[in-house]
Amino acid sequence: MGRYIPSTPSEQQEMLRSIGLDDFRALYQDVPGEMYLEQGLDIPSGMSELEVGRTVSAMAADNTVFSTVLRGAGAYDHYIPSIVKYIPAKEEFLTAYTPYQAELSQGILQSIFEYQTMICALTGMDVSNASVYDGATAAAEAAAMCRDRKRRVTLISAAAHPDTINTVKTYCYGTNDELRIVPVKDGRTDAAALKKMLCAGDVASFYVQQPNFFGLFEDAEELGRIAHEAGAMYIMGCNPIALAIMKTPAECGADVAVGEGQPLGMPISYGGPYLGFMATTAKHMRKLPGRIVGQTVDSHGERCFVLSLQAREQHIRREKASSNICSNEALCALTAGVYMAAMGPEGMRDAARQSMAKAHYLAKELCKINGVSMRYSGEFFHEFLLDMPKIPEVLQALETQGILGGLPFDGGVLWCATEKAPREVLDKAVAIVKEVLSK
Repeated sequence: MGRYIPSTPSEQQEMLRSIGLDDFRALYQDVPGEMYLEQGLDIPSGMSELEVGRTVSAMAADNTVFSTVLRGAGAYDHYIPSIVKYIPAKEEFLTAYTPYQAELSQGILQSIFEYQTMICALTGMDVSNASVYDGATAAAEAAAMCRDRKRRVTLISAAAHPDTINTVKTYCYGTNDELRIVPVKDGRTDAAALKKMLCAGDVASFYVQQPNFFGLFEDAEELGRIAHEAGAMYIMGCNPIALAIMKTPAECGADVAVGEGQPLGMPISYGGPYLGFMATTAKHMRKLPGRIVGQTVDSHGERCFVLSLQAREQHIRREKASSNICSNEALCALTAGVYMAAMGPEGMRDAARQSMAKAHYLAKELCKINGVSMRYSGEFFHEFLLDMPKIPEVLQALETQGILGGLPFDGGVLWCATEKAPREVLDKAVAIVKEVLSK
């Protein structure tokens, strides 16, 4: 109970007396009597800490924990230094709420400021917000911030993550705007189709994922040039680990950079929690949703932190708000900040290089097996789509050996390798696939 200290019964009575009441029921005196639940809820009685631990452990025992994960598709199994798990678990971070009172929230504000600074360094952008719910939400929020009265159409590459496409589609439905999908050619965004779809002059922005859902590197600079020539804004969704070795969104001409921050120190879990990062140029800073923490000095000339901008719908007329983001993934953002600080630029580059090298090694060895081939050619990061027979049998055989194989997708398998996959395990996975397909 060290983290949560409730008020005592005597303190509760003192608070009631101070407002002229005798009990809590009086707070709800305007509620009709028939609405009261007199008998209480039919729920099990409370358990001791030991009993809770046993119950949760029994539930967790039903999970299958793979020793090796060769699947990505938006959630990636990277090495997480122990300090990344330790610092966010400290009480002052774990139990803190939103930093409304800057003078009392300097630690939280500084952690957000440091996170934003590192996201800007990673993306090459001028300003970052305090994170949004997840990467798909970040893409949808970016599309919303790019619209104006004359341009209401959003274009998104068909090579983006399917969940991202669906989330942007949902946002567009809610605001009565239009989403159009740019087709794929040979696994990458069709630049000629994009140019044609921009001709109408009603497109507000174009979103591309780099590397894309199939793991391939897009020609991001060319796609950005095409979008800007048509007067549309350019949004890039990026893998943060890949950003350690590839050109930044700023170098590719992006107006907004977004992505899923899970690879930055968050373990792969059943649905999260994750965080979406968002960064933009100074020109579009005031359109960025959420919060922006700034650094300044106090009345004594000492360094301090404040909420510089809060483009939140509670603070302005609801009909004028371009976003309904009302909170942020602050604890996940802190985790990402600690990860980036612990790894440093060279550590992140090493993780990216190793992931890319191991993925290419795995792809090369798998393609030596009869019946297995790469669906798309060209440069890829740490994911690749293979065509192969007996997919269910292959994945089942891998699972029996503690290996989670690639994701079945569109008649093939989307594989992924990170720095955590040892070469001997990759060789073992290849041997299992070869054995299954030889039968």
